[in-house]
Amino acid sequence: MTHYLISFPAAAMQVPPHELPAVGDAARAVVREAKAAGVYVFAGGIHSGVAPLRVQGDGHAGPNTDPAAQNLDGGFCVLKLPTRDAAVQWAAKIAAACRCAQELREFAHDPES
Repeated sequence: MTHYLISFPAAAMQVPPHELPAVGDAARAVVREAKAAGVYVFAGGIHSGVAPLRVQGDGHAGPNTDPAAQNLDGGFCVLKLPTRDAAVQWAAKIAAACRCAQELREFAHDPES
């Protein structure tokens, strides 16, 4: 089984504010379905009200983030699935629930993870 990251940047969700509760309900329904199927690992959204913090190898922490990660926001879901085709099917369910396209990435295998 492989872990897949299904995600979207916050700017991709172009939903009128009055429809957000319905989107949340639909997304939570897909999460419940993934849990029932035994493929759910973790899901959530990046808290936009909390600034990111970059921690160096020496423990020094500061507000500067890696330039490539400055736009890391939005929602994500990690699922453990048998095939990439299964991951595409779950990404489609999440895209329909969230009303926006999803990005699909595969985690590299690590025997100790």
